[in-house]
Amino acid sequence: MSQHKSQKNNQKNSLFNRELIQQSLKEAWSKFHPRSQWQNPVMLLVSLGALLTSAAVVQEMLAGRAWGFTLQIALWLWFTAYFANFAEAVAEGRGKAQAESLRKMRSETMARRLKNGVESQVPASSLRKGDVVVCETGDVIPGDGEVSEGIASVDESAITGESAPVVRESGGDRSAVTGGTRVISDRILITITQDPGQSFLDQMIGLVEGASRQRTPNEIALNILLLTLTVVFVLAVVTLKAFAFYSEQASGLTGPSNVSVTVLVALLVCLIPTTIAALLSAIGISGMDRLLQRNVLATSGKAVEVAGDVDVLLLDKTGTITYGNRMASAFYPVAGIRTERLVEAALLASLADETPEGRSIVLLANQRYGLNLDKPAELDFVPFTAQTRMSGLGEIRKGAADAVMRYVQGLGGKIPSDLQNLVDGIARKGSTPLVVCDQQTILGLIELKDVVKTGIRERFEQLRRMGIRTIMITGDNPLTAAAIAAEAGVDDYLAEATPEAKLARIRAEQAAGHLVAMVGDGTNDAPALAQADVGVAMASGTQAAREAGNMVDLDSNPTKLIEVVEIGKQLLMTRGALTTFSIANDVAKYFAILPALFAGLYATQGQQGPLAALNLMGLATPQSAILSAVIFNALIIVFLIPLALKGVKYQPQGAVVVLRKNLFVYGLGGILAPFVGIKLIDLLLAVFHLV
Repeated sequence: MSQHKSQKNNQKNSLFNRELIQQSLKEAWSKFHPRSQWQNPVMLLVSLGALLTSAAVVQEMLAGRAWGFTLQIALWLWFTAYFANFAEAVAEGRGKAQAESLRKMRSETMARRLKNGVESQVPASSLRKGDVVVCETGDVIPGDGEVSEGIASVDESAITGESAPVVRESGGDRSAVTGGTRVISDRILITITQDPGQSFLDQMIGLVEGASRQRTPNEIALNILLLTLTVVFVLAVVTLKAFAFYSEQASGLTGPSNVSVTVLVALLVCLIPTTIAALLSAIGISGMDRLLQRNVLATSGKAVEVAGDVDVLLLDKTGTITYGNRMASAFYPVAGIRTERLVEAALLASLADETPEGRSIVLLANQRYGLNLDKPAELDFVPFTAQTRMSGLGEIRKGAADAVMRYVQGLGGKIPSDLQNLVDGIARKGSTPLVVCDQQTILGLIELKDVVKTGIRERFEQLRRMGIRTIMITGDNPLTAAAIAAEAGVDDYLAEATPEAKLARIRAEQAAGHLVAMVGDGTNDAPALAQADVGVAMASGTQAAREAGNMVDLDSNPTKLIEVVEIGKQLLMTRGALTTFSIANDVAKYFAILPALFAGLYATQGQQGPLAALNLMGLATPQSAILSAVIFNALIIVFLIPLALKGVKYQPQGAVVVLRKNLFVYGLGGILAPFVGIKLIDLLLAVFHLV
């Protein structure tokens, strides 16, 4: 990714972007609408508490009673509710800013529609699925589609941010084009695949704005837990006044009552899990946003969350584990066949093959043997398919060893006795053997070399420490697959993989209780992408692949799958850490406040009651204890907003290690922080005589 793009993203996505903060401060007020508040019952209770205490302030003012303490409680409760809204608004605002830039990019263009051989100019908005359009150098592609004829260089910087052009061509796995991108060379025909309003750009805008975000199962479960805890604390707090009254009457020892409605509301807000409830939505939205910053578009929050629980990764060998530029390096004729005949047949089979492998065979034949042939016009090119795993020209074929051998045997031909040894010898080196035949006669092999990516072995070791098993998928024979797998350090491999074999392997892993992630770009990957728990489709791939996956990588970088898993785990870690901190906070506040609150219970002759002995923090007064806790409860949300948006720092560690660390850092920290914070605030309140 270019340095310019990185700097631009850093500026746009900074948490302290002034424009974003200003807009979020305004948006936070709109979230007091009952429809928004109802989405978060815990914070709805805080807002109702703020409303109730505000009414109490007015009542005390009209009655001529002291109202300063109640006013402070009311203001801090509004502050708590407001900054819970602010946290969500900041998370949503970053997505809306990106959506706005996408809207500016989307402009009404004219399309050159081709119908019955006649070209006509029509607005892009009038195009429908199935229409064919012509695009030449300088034209803006009017809608999402598949290249049905031709090959062209396309500038996709409007979508991906990358200035380097990409090649889009018909008939392969890189045939999909996106509306709003621009053709910078050559001429192509495009078949439109989406109706207006359903384009990839429209989907991006809807998703980054958060309009399509639904609560994930984990979020729903956590919300139920938080609501249950809230109900428990509501029942506990509403009984306190009756408990205090009964205790005083039964003992005959009556003192000043500290259980007014204002105090009870403040106590309730301090004890219910407001911290995690305030930040829960922001955590989920920011998880999708972090993916988008890496140019990965998640079609749902659930997909991001599931990525964090994935324990099996299926990765294609070519382009993911290896560099993907397999090049022909040598020809090996079988016994009785002249090298020249093998080279000529291999060249003929590759003349119409536009893949990098096919071009490298033509280049090797030209450079090493001086052969330079034109494709015979009377012969038909046989394209490669995932099912046949062969391609060629006329009766000449080249392809995977087992596929070509079956083809030759089906025609009644014989397998040379030395063929298997040649295949095995090439495969053991980690190279890919392609067998060449002319009708019933096997002529020999072509060796294709690929190189394992630098540092990929270390990445797989990180995944192993995270408890994730890696499986390499390749169309190579088992010996080649085993050699590459050993060099790369993957845990397992699937050789001679067909679309059916990929699908069967995913289903088998899922049946064993695993969550599976996979990356793909071709139409033949679509069934497996749809079956996988996390399917990452390449934006450069086919429309079928993009629709089957639940994530789209705009950079079309297959190794991005590893980052997707890391972001998913970071999301789960952040949610778990802040939940631990929030609940630990509530426990600590309970023991910090209640002793001070009931210090006057069972008091005699103006002295403190026996429960005052539990006031270990030495808080000045019951009012100071309550107000200090309310202030701390509000401020802690503000301090934790950056952590909720950025996420807890991710490190590749096992679940047990992460749990132990969270309990120590956020559990113990959550218990200690209120004691320290509330005491400091209590001292400041005493110094400034605010209670």
